[in-house]
Amino acid sequence: MRVTIYTTTTCPYCRMEKDYLDSKGVKYENIFVDNDPDAATEMLEKSGQMGVPFTVIQNEDDAEVKILGFDKEKLNESLGLTS
Repeated sequence: MRVTIYTTTTCPYCRMEKDYLDSKGVKYENIFVDNDPDAATEMLEKSGQMGVPFTVIQNEDDAEVKILGFDKEKLNESLGLTS
């Protein structure tokens, strides 16, 4: 399973999500879209919008779960976590 989070350097919800995933021991790739125009374009293509955090969870079968915003319930469900 691969977790990618598109964030900005100033987003408080992005920090909350990363802190939450850190507390659960979840490894993720953090991409700052405010510092990388190509990453911002990639996020826009995947999500259809510019809101952050935007999380993409790629399962072993290459299926993707896309989560807009810090949605703890959906993260728990998608990653098999307990709150």
